[in-house]
Amino acid sequence: MSEIKDFDALREAMALNGEQPEGPARNARAEQLLAEAEKLNIPLAVIEALGHQLKAYNYSSEKDKMFVPFARLLRMWDERPEDFDEYEVHTLHWVFKWMTTGMLDQPHIPLASIEKWLGEMEHRYRLAGHSERAVRGAEFSVAAHVGDLARAERAYAAWLAADRDSMADCHACELHSQGWWQAEQGADAEALDLWRPVLEGEFTCAHEPHTVLASSLSPLLRLGRLDEARAHHLRGFRLVRPMESMRGAYADHVEFCALTGNEARGLELLAERPAYFTDSGQPRSQLDFMAAVTLLMDRLTGLGMGSQAVPGPAGRDWTARELAVHAREEALSLSARFDLRNGTSYVSDDVRARMDRRPLVDRLPLGVRAAGIPAPRRAPAAPAAPPVDSAASAEPRTPAPDDLPALLAEARRMSNTLRPNAMEAWAAVSRAAEGVEVPAADRAEIVDHKAMEGGPEGIALFERAAELYAEAGNPGEALAARARAAYARALEGDVDDALAAVSEPYEEVLALYSDERTGIRQAAAVLMGRARILMRAVEETGADQALAAAENAVRELLALVDGHAGDDVRLASRGAEAQAMLGELAARAGDLEGAAELFTWATEAFVAAGLPWFAVEYQARLAGLAHHLGDIAGAERALRGALEHGGAFLEAAGHAQLNLQLAEILGARDEVAEAADHALEAAHWADEAGEGPTLGAWARHLLGGFLLRQGRWAEAAEVLESALPDLSAETHGDGAVVQTLWWLGDCLGELGEHRESAERRLKAAEIARHWPEQQDHATLAHLAAESLGQAGLPAEADRAYERAGDLWRSLGNVHGLVRALRARAWLALRTEAGLDGARERMADAVRECAQALSAAEDLESRRQLGAELAHTHRQFGDLLARSAAEDAEDGAIEAAFEAALAQMTKAIGVFASLGEDGLHGRTGAELAAGWLEADLSRPSEAAARARGVLIAYEESGEEERETVEARRSEAEQMLQLMEEQEAG
Repeated sequence: MSEIKDFDALREAMALNGEQPEGPARNARAEQLLAEAEKLNIPLAVIEALGHQLKAYNYSSEKDKMFVPFARLLRMWDERPEDFDEYEVHTLHWVFKWMTTGMLDQPHIPLASIEKWLGEMEHRYRLAGHSERAVRGAEFSVAAHVGDLARAERAYAAWLAADRDSMADCHACELHSQGWWQAEQGADAEALDLWRPVLEGEFTCAHEPHTVLASSLSPLLRLGRLDEARAHHLRGFRLVRPMESMRGAYADHVEFCALTGNEARGLELLAERPAYFTDSGQPRSQLDFMAAVTLLMDRLTGLGMGSQAVPGPAGRDWTARELAVHAREEALSLSARFDLRNGTSYVSDDVRARMDRRPLVDRLPLGVRAAGIPAPRRAPAAPAAPPVDSAASAEPRTPAPDDLPALLAEARRMSNTLRPNAMEAWAAVSRAAEGVEVPAADRAEIVDHKAMEGGPEGIALFERAAELYAEAGNPGEALAARARAAYARALEGDVDDALAAVSEPYEEVLALYSDERTGIRQAAAVLMGRARILMRAVEETGADQALAAAENAVRELLALVDGHAGDDVRLASRGAEAQAMLGELAARAGDLEGAAELFTWATEAFVAAGLPWFAVEYQARLAGLAHHLGDIAGAERALRGALEHGGAFLEAAGHAQLNLQLAEILGARDEVAEAADHALEAAHWADEAGEGPTLGAWARHLLGGFLLRQGRWAEAAEVLESALPDLSAETHGDGAVVQTLWWLGDCLGELGEHRESAERRLKAAEIARHWPEQQDHATLAHLAAESLGQAGLPAEADRAYERAGDLWRSLGNVHGLVRALRARAWLALRTEAGLDGARERMADAVRECAQALSAAEDLESRRQLGAELAHTHRQFGDLLARSAAEDAEDGAIEAAFEAALAQMTKAIGVFASLGEDGLHGRTGAELAAGWLEADLSRPSEAAARARGVLIAYEESGEEERETVEARRSEAEQMLQLMEEQEAG
């Protein structure tokens, strides 16, 4: 690091240091620069270096260090005010606010000292002629901090009533503080209204909208505005993440995770900032952070994850339970220090309330993954009772665990109506029946339903149930149980034995039913068991004989139940399932239209029977068939129906798949807002199902794209960055990886993160380099070059444009080649190639375009290439005009302007040849040429060009009205100036 030799070098070094990331390294360099400034023996150099050091401390975790340089500055001002220039005088008074309010964050500074500094600030501002606005704002901060609400209200009113002047905080910071106070008073909606101009980008500063986004999270959750809360978290955390000084805002994001069921994400945030646990330079933000940590750890412990390993202070391993205790102790210890200083319990009361908050929503999906940290497993929500008829079917109270008769009645009721949680009811019966003498008929039902739970014991249990049914004098149910045992064999993979096992119950039940010795329910159960086994045979062999046998069995079942269901939901479900089986068989036979019709009938039958949850599987199949047949509307209807009917009964993986399919359909139709909602749901349910790296990554990929299409760049970037670690060419295809990197590069470019954008685009280009078709490779190389140029890396950008140009040439894409050459020409002015290189590259662009134009055969190609050539001549002219150095000799400047005018004239000619399509391009070039004529002291020629533009727009319509008005205004201005010059 070179020694500072003069004041200019010092200023350059301070400016460079000011661009570095916040933190101890920047602070240490500021300290070095102060030492170098003192060697120069220039008072103003020391003043500026002290100011730089103070600012570095203020925007870091070492805020407690800023009081020493400020005290020195103030002493220098009191002793020799003439050493301060106008800017430093302003800065000295400006940072008074930082000192006064900053002292509040340091509990070792007595309250009396803070009040003294507040009075000192008021006195000095009055002497300097400043408004009271900043003083009253500082007084409000003091009063609000100690809990003197009456004084805070008075100071708040006086603050807003005072005139804004050069000492007032920026609009963004003032609005943040005002909104914070409204939220503290319970006026969440009013707070958000105050914050709106900051959130919408009307007012910004170094730390805004960062803090407003963080402060808005809890108010939005309390108001139920969950979509906005999610967006503010994703957008706001991205802004806060790289800024060391924003521990308080960071804590708001950790708290948000704890309040929305995103504990795994909260742990990830803690892992990113280990120093936040121990940085002591600003105790107030440390207190806020430890309170948020306590809330998160208590939440994890309450979810049964107290032994989970979590990030914590360095030096040892932590579990959630241990860190909860430590963080609470730290938070209460810090708050006690503030209260001792303030003489109130206000800070401790607030912190206790914050640590003891309850979640505001059970789970708010964010769309991002929590890397390497398991999410707490939650019990699924209890399913809502499906709609049923009238008072006769009102749900009874849950029976007592030992009330066997009531438990049996409830289980039978649920089985007879095919409730989804009937098996749980039978499990309760089984527990209550242990050690109790139970009639054979009841025992048969208990064993039968235990067998239905599946597992290797199922076959034997079904056989035992059959024996008990027979013992109880119910031969039909005995045969149904034997049929179920046979189907269990088929599920174990033994289809031949299953068919043999079901043949006897099948023959016997038909005979019993014919003799009216059993009911239609029992007969249908046996026929359904046989049909299911034959469907398994179809799945295994696919043989025509198996297809025919299965179809005959299904139609026999349909003939049995047809017209007999009535209010019997069991029989209705048999008929509906049989229709679905015919649909499966039709699909296997290649009759997709017939299959879709049968699945539609089946789903409608299930819904009509009050059993919508049974329709879900077939609606999902119907969606796939409809999509294959090109019936996108039908696919959408089926997917929406499946999600609606599945509700709380769907498995997490099913939720993920259905939402994902619906998101893709909606996205293809450009309904991106709703598509994003379903992609978000898909990502959430994929994570719940443990399929985050597969289905979840694809859902995040889609979600990021949908957010990008809505212009929600920060949210999209967070989601896409979250998707990348799990996306792989093997699982998702390298096209998905490239597209995600591409989208991410676009987002980062929109956010002004050009170096990072270039990195993503170059990485995507490297993957696409190996593809047979090179269009994407060329486009990505070109985009990467744009990002490198915007990142201030001209040499790297030039190389990337050169690569893109070669690719465009190999593809025969003249437009891409010409644009790459033009970009390289502009870059040459910033590299060693210089003006000569710029001229050469722009001339190459003209030549390539002119040659392609002369060779073009169709009218559309000639029109497009003509427009490209005209724009190239125009840019050539602009480049030549701007390259004329102000300190060059008059002759050199005149020659540059003449050359520029020649290119503008060529551009005008080519634009004119395009007719109406080239009108705006021609007038723009005419005006540029007119200004060049004026610079060459040719007012009459310039005036003529201005008149030509006005004439061109005499009969213009309403199209592109803004462009027309701008061109007219500029032409009138030029004409007036030129006429005045000619008259003078």
